[in-house]
Amino acid sequence: MAFGVPIVLIIAVAFFVWLFSYIIPIGLWVSAWAAGVRIGITTLVGMRLRRVPPNYIVAPLIKSFKAGIDLAINNLEAHYLAGGNVDRVVDALIAAERAEIDLSFERAAAIDLAGRDVLEAVQMSVNPKVIQTPIVTAVAMDGIQVQATARVTVRANIERLVGGAGEETVLARVGEGIVTTVGSADAHTRVLENPDSISRTVLDKGLDSGTAFEILSIDIADVDVGKNIGAQLQTDQAEADKEIAQAKAEERRAMAIAEEQEMKAQVQRMRSKVVEAEAEVPLAMAQALKEGKLGVMDYLNFQNIQADTDMRESISGKDQDKQSRNPKNVD
Repeated sequence: MAFGVPIVLIIAVAFFVWLFSYIIPIGLWVSAWAAGVRIGITTLVGMRLRRVPPNYIVAPLIKSFKAGIDLAINNLEAHYLAGGNVDRVVDALIAAERAEIDLSFERAAAIDLAGRDVLEAVQMSVNPKVIQTPIVTAVAMDGIQVQATARVTVRANIERLVGGAGEETVLARVGEGIVTTVGSADAHTRVLENPDSISRTVLDKGLDSGTAFEILSIDIADVDVGKNIGAQLQTDQAEADKEIAQAKAEERRAMAIAEEQEMKAQVQRMRSKVVEAEAEVPLAMAQALKEGKLGVMDYLNFQNIQADTDMRESISGKDQDKQSRNPKNVD
């Protein structure tokens, strides 16, 4: 126990020293006073109690003081509590001050809270950025496809960063302008001969309206000739007409076959009726003989006439066969 009490006291003293140095960041307070920033110990303790890391506030405050920018510590703390990046905002203010760009802390904080990189925006205001459109495909009035790629030089507009459209909108508008300009050309050769006409026409449309950027220039990087859309459409139309004509011809053929089948059916029905009628003749003659309406001599005469008719039909059939086999013998 004699050795346990001093150890406990040492641990307790070390814990209280650590707790005191954590709650009251003496080193950070000394650094601020050494830099000329007057900040009270109670303010640093209040940051700890509000769960605001003092280093996230004091370090940017020292940086802004050395750059000659007067910022209130309450504004920095409020921006951190709102979820903003205090260090990034201070760097943007310093860069704007050096570039003589009018940027207030409230505007920078609003841009940062809006989800945009305020420092990158300031840098883009000084050094414009070049963005390239994907391949834009358009068709001239002569039916020839034209593929163009443009490079758009933009500069960030600080005043429109909050609520302004981004790069995607600028690229979409430029692509739409290229399609409209190429589509209004009489021939694709005019576009190939004078590609800067596209950039002039698109630039005059004011495509940066409502965006967070200011378009400085639009340069056509590449122009290529694509497919002959007009000829392809004509070919497709001819193929469609061909298929329609074939379908109609097939329909007419089917109708002709159906009519032929119907006629054959009618002929067959007529033959059936003839056979039925021929079958009734002997019965009728027998009935006539039985009733005495037809004599035996009349029946024999009928048989002779029938045999004579059959003989003539057979002779006539043989003559026709000979003529068909020997057409030269026909006078």
